[in-house]
Amino acid sequence: MSPASTGASAATLPGALSPSSPSAADRRLRPGDRAFRRANLALFAAGVATFVLLYSTQGLLPILSADLDLTPGQASWTASAATLGLALALLPASALSDRYGRTAVMTASIASAAVLALALPFAPDLTTLVVLRVLQGAALAGLPATAMAYLAEEVHPSALASAMGLYVAGNSIGGMSGRLVSGWAAAVWGWRWGLAVSALLALLSVLAFRALIPAARNFTPAPVDARALARTVGGHLRNPLLLRLYALGLLFMAVFGAVYNTVGYRLVAAPFDLPQSVAASIFVVYLVGTASSAFAGKLVGRLGRRGTLYAAIGLTTAGLLLSLSGSLAAALTGLVLITAGFFAGHATASSAVGRTATTGRAQASALYLIAYYLGNSLGGTIGADAYHATGWSGAAAVGLSAMALAAGITLYATRRAAVERRALATAR
Repeated sequence: MSPASTGASAATLPGALSPSSPSAADRRLRPGDRAFRRANLALFAAGVATFVLLYSTQGLLPILSADLDLTPGQASWTASAATLGLALALLPASALSDRYGRTAVMTASIASAAVLALALPFAPDLTTLVVLRVLQGAALAGLPATAMAYLAEEVHPSALASAMGLYVAGNSIGGMSGRLVSGWAAAVWGWRWGLAVSALLALLSVLAFRALIPAARNFTPAPVDARALARTVGGHLRNPLLLRLYALGLLFMAVFGAVYNTVGYRLVAAPFDLPQSVAASIFVVYLVGTASSAFAGKLVGRLGRRGTLYAAIGLTTAGLLLSLSGSLAAALTGLVLITAGFFAGHATASSAVGRTATTGRAQASALYLIAYYLGNSLGGTIGADAYHATGWSGAAAVGLSAMALAAGITLYATRRAAVERRALATAR
């Protein structure tokens, strides 16, 4: 994919620094700086809190189905509702971060979502649980897009991919921890206690984030202007590279939602018949995502962005095909490959958004995450319904379709870049 210019320099950003200024370069956080390490750890903790809360019900879906007499599709709404609420609130939250500051909005976001988490164990029925999850997702919206904008503004471009990779790694640790602790607690005491334990883990992560996050150095508050926001969003939506990155985020996340909303059902059913406590432990596979997302930045340096995306698509596709096997070992190996490919693809696409957008970075990141979380809601719901209708092959088919589309988008970008290079060579 060849970067498309937005027609503005980085100096037009609120609080942005001229790339030619030596003092500006000195203010950007670099590896080796104490503040760089603190920022990475803080955003890691924020990622943990966000994904503990966002996916707190996903590891509980079979228990919820049994306790509340729900189909997989109905139960999956407790996971999809949170990502849907998050997607709907992302743009307003990103505008607030331009006005009130990145760190203030991130803190308010994860703190309020953690407080809402304390109410989830007392939900009397599915409707109440889904409504609370929508509100919780909306509360979380201030963290993801703002975190990406914070890193893009505060971290030197040479270290942005690795910093973004570590942030995504925190997401994977949070996703794993939330599913593991809630699943284990639910297996012993029921799903309400599973949600309570997730809330406690998230609160601890919120405290760590607040203690570690450095103050923003390169941010200048800007008034919330609805017309300016609409112009910024419109500009991003006319940027072909950003549109491709948004589509890739949606498609990778559709695979993730389809697989992880249904894998618990598959493991506790025939032919595997695993106990719920053992099935919940499958989310330790997230450690693979932690490694692959952190490694994605290095891989981009070796293969380029498109090369890394091809590798991520290939890994995910191979994992989906392998997961169709009736062997437990093969199915688990497939899940490892799916997870590694997904996180590598997401880390690559999300870091490219931060580098492509030269103005309105918070809004560019918000649009990426809107597509990303809509992909989760769509993939999770469609995948659960497909699983209910035809079993695991249906859920895998949803994922394979998404990866076929992602490959087509990346191939189109590769061919377009080749045409542009030939045209440039001819012009010279």
